Amino acid sequence: MKTLQFKTNMKCSGCKDTVTPFLNSVSEIKKWEVDTTSKDKILTVDFDGTNEEVIVKKVEEAGFKIEKISL
Repeated sequence: MKTLQFKTNMKCSGCKDTVTPFLNSVSEIKKWEVDTTSKDKILTVDFDGTNEEVIVKKVEEAGFKIEKISL
């Protein structure tokens, strides 16, 4: 399992509620959380898989911006 982090534009619990069904539909995602108090609105994902792009695609499908950052 690896942990990935992304900058997003999710600002509130409503944003989290919007993205939840998208991220929860990815079986390789074991756990995720977004820190809406941080400047960069960091999404942290514990992920079991090789295709990280699926995370980006799902967040974008939910209507949010996302950019991978290095740990």
